[in-house]
Amino acid sequence: MAETVLILGSNGRFGRHAAEAFAKAGWVVQRFDRSKDVLREAVHGVQVIVNAWNPAYPDWESQVPKLHAEVIDAAKTVDATVIVPGNVYVFGAGTPSPWGVTTAHQARNPLGQIRRDMEQAYRDSGVRTIVLRSGDFIDTKASGNWFDMIMAKKISRSLFTYPGRRDVEHAWAYLPDVCRAAVGLAEKRTELNRFEDICFAGYTLTGDELIQALEAVLGRSIKVRTMPWWALKLAAPFWKLAPFLLEMRYLWNTPHRLDGARFEAVLPGFKHTELHVALASALPDEIGRSQKSMSAQTI
Repeated sequence: MAETVLILGSNGRFGRHAAEAFAKAGWVVQRFDRSKDVLREAVHGVQVIVNAWNPAYPDWESQVPKLHAEVIDAAKTVDATVIVPGNVYVFGAGTPSPWGVTTAHQARNPLGQIRRDMEQAYRDSGVRTIVLRSGDFIDTKASGNWFDMIMAKKISRSLFTYPGRRDVEHAWAYLPDVCRAAVGLAEKRTELNRFEDICFAGYTLTGDELIQALEAVLGRSIKVRTMPWWALKLAAPFWKLAPFLLEMRYLWNTPHRLDGARFEAVLPGFKHTELHVALASALPDEIGRSQKSMSAQTI
């Protein structure tokens, strides 16, 4: 009998891919509708909850604790496993790399602290939880992440913006791969610890390595400029998102990679999408589907 997964935030970047991945794997997929559904009722008959709710940065402080408390409360009523998309915010500036299961959560900045508290709430709750931690997303369409919103926004004009030092390692993850991994972990949930913090290593790339890969996909050189952080500082009093982007600047100058040892132990043989194929699928539509397809096939 097929198992059932409830997707919270199914219209968002993670939720959309998770719904597709679970459906493809034969699960019954329920998409939570916040306009009409009641969470404590929606979880009945559900074995896994994918909590892909992710408010905008300015709303994290007021909404994140409340939303996750609701999920924990609902999951307890049916003993469902909660899969939480994790990020690297919990580690903080100056944390030695690689970052993994045993790495201390030392973030002191507001966004990092909110994530620390949220993950600790799951750990303390006793709810069966899988935090699937990854780096910055590479998505198949523009979804408001760093790559498409800032870095590759003008790639059709061969202009790429990099936010930090180009010689520093940075963790990336192809979102369809992360969500396939979520399915694999869900199917092994009864074999796991009650609380699991699992890092999805993805791709570790310096800025220069990322740029070289993009040039290989495009078949041409691109001009690279450094992100004008000064402009964000000027915009901060007027643009609510700017202070939060500034807060996370340290991640672009702090070398980091994710330790995937636990992931590999649980899901040995997981097939990652080749980097160039992932990047080709993430390029803006104006570049042209035929060019992206050709690039992916020829590398």
